[in-house]
Amino acid sequence: MTEQKTRYTVIGAGHGGKAMAAHLALMDFPVTLYNRTDAHVATIRARGGIQLAFDDRPTLEGFAPLELVTSDIEKATATAQVIMVVVPASAHRDVACTIAPRLRDGQIIVLNPGRTCGAIEFAHVLRSHGCTADVTIAEAETLLYACRSEGPAQARVFRVKDAVPLAALPATRTPEALSALAPAFPQFIDGENVLHTSLDNMGAIFHPALVLLNAGRIESTQGDYQFYIDGVTPSVARVLEAMDRERVTVAAALGIRAVTAKEWLQKAYDASGSNLNEAIHNNPGYYGIKAPASLENRYIFEDVPMSLVPIAALGRQYGVQVPAMDAIVRLACIVHRTDYWRTGRTVDKLGVEGLSIGELTAYVNEGRLP
Repeated sequence: MTEQKTRYTVIGAGHGGKAMAAHLALMDFPVTLYNRTDAHVATIRARGGIQLAFDDRPTLEGFAPLELVTSDIEKATATAQVIMVVVPASAHRDVACTIAPRLRDGQIIVLNPGRTCGAIEFAHVLRSHGCTADVTIAEAETLLYACRSEGPAQARVFRVKDAVPLAALPATRTPEALSALAPAFPQFIDGENVLHTSLDNMGAIFHPALVLLNAGRIESTQGDYQFYIDGVTPSVARVLEAMDRERVTVAAALGIRAVTAKEWLQKAYDASGSNLNEAIHNNPGYYGIKAPASLENRYIFEDVPMSLVPIAALGRQYGVQVPAMDAIVRLACIVHRTDYWRTGRTVDKLGVEGLSIGELTAYVNEGRLP
């Protein structure tokens, strides 16, 4: 008797969502693709699937038929065993609110990626909306794919990362989540706990500051320069280093040994240098990457409230000063005329306000809240 394959629902039909849904379908998993805006998936529904190009796996490309394409969340979650949430982190709260009354025991929800404290926020929102289903919430440290959408029903995957840390909340459920995902995604590895996956979020360090400190250049050129190679100068790199020290210090206060930005560049790209400026310029993977065309981009509206704010908020709660992070958040608030301290993932919105370090650790490891 043939073993039944896991039924997946992918929430979000952007670059990553389309790539993931198509990849799963080409591996013969039954896939539902959900998008809140129906017009955005109308062509995919009409065609019955997505045309996927796969640069590093040409044998795994072609037309990927999807079982269901819908904007009806009831239908999207009805038979799903694994729900892959592939939307900007700023939309995680809305997704949690929407699916809270529709979840059932045994389902696994994976945030791709969680950014900083995504799983903690998601779990808090489910509880506050009266969800009593026994579900497992997990977060990936980063998106599995380097990919882009190439049309209304087309997607391209440039490469799949070799290893992406993933952790469940609580960490005792990580083996169960990894086991369920392994037939499709053996690239997911044990991320220890969601504080580890959250505090090793390099986008928090590299993205917002690099945009804001090059704001004039972005606006005058519409991003017509190399984001990392031209945008990172010795002075800019010193700001990134200061933010990175603060992130590592916040992690240390929580008993976590976070990877430094320099160590991450060495591990991910085999790029090294005597300081962060040299390491960035010694990374061949950064050459040719253009800057965002405007300041209205996710490097600010996603990475500031969903990555920087929660790190700074945890620092404040546990006595760690983060002046460089505070300065970048304040600049973002001014530039976007938005109070990111109000809209971001603060400790009250995460449901961990007032917890001691021991209580927070017990929560992420064992699921126990005082």
